[in-house]
Parts: sequence; C-alpha cells; structure tokens
Amino acid sequence: MLELGYPGGPVIDKLAHQGDPHRFKFAKPHIPALDYSFSGIKTSLLYFLRDALKEDPHFIEKNKEDICASFQRALIDILLDKLVKAVRQTGIKEICIGGGVSANSELRERIAAEGVKRGWNTYIPEFKFTTDNAAMIAISGLFRYKAGFRTSLDAAPISRAADMSTAL
Repeated sequence: MLELGYPGGPVIDKLAHQGDPHRFKFAKPHIPALDYSFSGIKTSLLYFLRDALKEDPHFIEKNKEDICASFQRALIDILLDKLVKAVRQTGIKEICIGGGVSANSELRERIAAEGVKRGWNTYIPEFKFTTDNAAMIAISGLFRYKAGFRTSLDAAPISRAADMSTAL
C-alpha cells in the first residue's frame, strides 16, 4: 500500500523513527483470548489511505513517516496487549522474542521496557540473530537431519505438532 518494497518491515521501522507515532489512529481488532490477527488493522490502513488520497493525491509521500510510525505503534500495541494478557493468564515471566519481527527496534525497546516495569526476564537476541523464521526452520531441519531424523517425501506436513518427533 505504501510501496515500500519487500520486506516492508525494516523500511517501516526506519521511517517510523522520523515520524510521529501519535499522528494517526488505526482501528485495532478485538480478537478474544490470546489469538490475534493483523487483517483488521491492515484493512483500517487501506481505508485510511483510500480516503486520504481522495483529498490529497500526494498524501502518502507527504506523510509517509507519520503513517509508518503510527501504524507500527498500533501493531506493537496489539502484540504487547496480547503478551501482557498471556503473562497474566500463565504466570510465565521469561519472555523471549525471535524471528524477523525481533529486528524491529520499537518492539525490542517496548518489550524491554515492559519487562522492567513488570518484573519479567526478557531475552532479546542481538540484532545479527534476528533472522527470518524461514532461516530458523531451515537450520532446525539441518540439525535434525544431522541427528539422523528422516521421513519419506510423501509425508503430510504437521504445522502444530506438540512433539515434533511424532511429525517425523
């Protein structure tokens, strides 16, 4: 929507540092329990941009930093709300983030600050270890392969196996 290229996350993070995270408000979905979805907030952004572009065809280029900062803030608010809820429900206070999203500087800062505020032990990887989930899955597969795990090529994938040894 903002024509930031792929992947857009690093560009949003960079532009957000130059913008006002309180300038625009985006509707946050109210998904029950600990589930979350970003489809509602993406739709909110889509309609927001559609309406703004009707008024000013150059709206995005004039406001890109503020849009990115406001959108990023809303996304992180959603994630932190769910994280706080999960900690309350489970009592777990060892918090770790990983994958490509853990490269987001605002998320890293806010989780660390929330951890200090709430007495959590937070584990945030060094930036060089914030690789995409696909890379982590690949290295996990390599380690399992080297450990001797094999399966046939016609095996059905199991995405949520409680014990991954049953999936092999």
